[in-house]
Amino acid sequence: QVQLVESGGGLTYTGGSLRLSCTASGPSGIISTLNPMGWYRQAPGKQRELVATMTVNGYRNYDDSVKGRFTISKDSVKSMVFLRMNSLQPEDTAVYYCYAQHRPTDSEYWGLGTQVTVSS
Repeated sequence: QVQLVESGGGLTYTGGSLRLSCTASGPSGIISTLNPMGWYRQAPGKQRELVATMTVNGYRNYDDSVKGRFTISKDSVKSMVFLRMNSLQPEDTAVYYCYAQHRPTDSEYWGLGTQVTVSS
């Protein structure tokens, strides 16, 4: 079974930075073909929304609200994906979820989430 485990959330203040990490584990045949991987977030009372995704070819997709502030990257050897978040704002406060898709089996995987709180 594929597992995604996030780390790196926490409390910061307006203008601060955080770096989230996600490690994928499971059958190597699935882990090596996860595509894309990325991050979603869910704020209290709101629906889960896309933050950023990255394909195996390096194509990055960002929500407009984070463009220029957040950077997604990955380490394919270690099966990890990262989210560097700069210039954080209170509206970035949410639970951030790691996401991965496995197209051959039409499967999606989610982590349990990590809380990011930005205080003014």
